[in-house]
Amino acid sequence: MSNTELFILAVGLSMDAFAVSICKGMAIRKASAGNMLKAGAYFGGFQALMPLIGYCLGSYFSAAITAVDHWIAFVLLGLIGGNMVKESFSEEKDQDPSMDVKSMILLAIATSIDALAVGVTLAFLKASIFYSVAFIGCTTFLLSAFGVYLGAGVGSADKINAERWGGIILILIGTKILLEHLGFIG
Repeated sequence: MSNTELFILAVGLSMDAFAVSICKGMAIRKASAGNMLKAGAYFGGFQALMPLIGYCLGSYFSAAITAVDHWIAFVLLGLIGGNMVKESFSEEKDQDPSMDVKSMILLAIATSIDALAVGVTLAFLKASIFYSVAFIGCTTFLLSAFGVYLGAGVGSADKINAERWGGIILILIGTKILLEHLGFIG
């Protein structure tokens, strides 16, 4: 996986956390450095941890499913991306201002479940996992911190667009992986 592909993947994975961070910023109405760092640390940390766990699981099973790994990556990324696009059309607007440990851990887990599945995909692609998770975690940290700042002064339309674009990016990455393995693109 090239650095460009990893960057696109990291941004796509970060969109859930970015969208939630925008909502947090709108709810707290104050983009303090502490709130920005807190959101970045929780979301970035879990976005780095979950692919590592997924990678370990995927590595354990990779020998048994190498012949179909590209289809698994395509389906996983397609489902995750499709779900993100679907949720972006939801009318539900959750703007809870709480940034306590319990609520932030729950949100961090919820926004990083897709990263667990991507970690499985990274195992199939034989990607450098420590570089990948550090890159994903740092990208999510930065986007989440910026999301709190942005949310303090921007409307909810940006949340919807961020989630939608993140889903589209994941679908496109899954499609690219499938087309590469089928020999349609090199």
